[in-house]
Amino acid sequence: MGKDFFIEINSQQRNHDGQRICGDVFLYKYVQEEDRVIAVLSDGMGHGVKANMLATLATTMALNFTREHKDVNRIAEIIMNTLPVCSQRKISYATFTIVDIESNGRISVLEYDNPPVIVLRGSNYMDIDWTTIKLEKGKHAGKSLRRYTFVPKKEDRLIICSDGVTQSGMGSDAYPFGWERENVIKYATELIKGDKSISADALANKIVTMANKNDNYRPQDDISCAVIYFREPRKLLLCTGPPYDKEKDRELAKKVEEFKGKVIICGGTTSDIIARELNRPITDNLVFEDPELPPESFIQGIDLVTEGILTLQKVNEILKTYNSSVRLGKGPADKIVKLFMESDEIHFIIGTRINIAHQDPTLPVDLEIRRTVVKRIARLLEEKWLKKTTFEYI
Repeated sequence: MGKDFFIEINSQQRNHDGQRICGDVFLYKYVQEEDRVIAVLSDGMGHGVKANMLATLATTMALNFTREHKDVNRIAEIIMNTLPVCSQRKISYATFTIVDIESNGRISVLEYDNPPVIVLRGSNYMDIDWTTIKLEKGKHAGKSLRRYTFVPKKEDRLIICSDGVTQSGMGSDAYPFGWERENVIKYATELIKGDKSISADALANKIVTMANKNDNYRPQDDISCAVIYFREPRKLLLCTGPPYDKEKDRELAKKVEEFKGKVIICGGTTSDIIARELNRPITDNLVFEDPELPPESFIQGIDLVTEGILTLQKVNEILKTYNSSVRLGKGPADKIVKLFMESDEIHFIIGTRINIAHQDPTLPVDLEIRRTVVKRIARLLEEKWLKKTTFEYI
């Protein structure tokens, strides 16, 4: 990314008590060709399926129109005029907060009826100037939205939540008017003081858990919180396959030794080369944590050493369906996925020597050449998880 920081985004939700589906929807997308990130939170009126459908409609429209660089007033107008209006209360059926982060790092936020975004610089609250946009035409003429623009710095965080957070505990002795935004800010800043690098996922989770607790664990509304965290990128190197030319073995080992970040080696031949060139023993593990895969090995100074192509194919399969509610196992492929999730910039070094073992015509066809599997993994990491991936062939 053109910015000198990584953008970590995560969200947590709890459904309205007794509902199987959440009436709030949070979506985000990385627009690769423009190096832009767009995130949207919408709260559908009411709860359950109907609210979810309205919120899905609002978020999908918001993402698409923002992506097309439509004028802010126009985006607001189209969304508001497409959403149905409640016949009794004459109010729109969904709220929204749209965050657009451009390649130069500049952020624009447009919000309608959601609690105002919270911007924290380190553990300090930042008051950000906003402008009011008044809608001029259509059934929502006269309605006002808020717009903010600012340039973030490293260690800034944006907290976006639905009113299920700020109104949690309403009517209770502790919070007769609900938890309210000021208390959310206080709680978040205290958490960051206690753990400066608390992840987006952990912070969103703690805020949602607290709101749920305020409601005595029986939420009176859908509770959603999304956190966008701008931070130093965490780097990971994955090497797989021996170099095309034996003369390059030393060069590969040097790249591994000098890499500033975590290192995974996938493949028996590759790990033999690294161990030999760095003069470190390989210890084999005989515990099969995953019955489908050979167990991992150990080389001092390397974070994870696994078998090659079968493990990578399993990683690809896990990533296809993986999300934050999936519990990873202890197998080698699960461990690779865990390291991917903990990293932001992933560099793949792919050895191009043809592995004789995979030339056997009796082996299953799905033992595709390493390159294809790694490309698929990289695509999933970029599209689904906003990771930055780079390749090097040796």
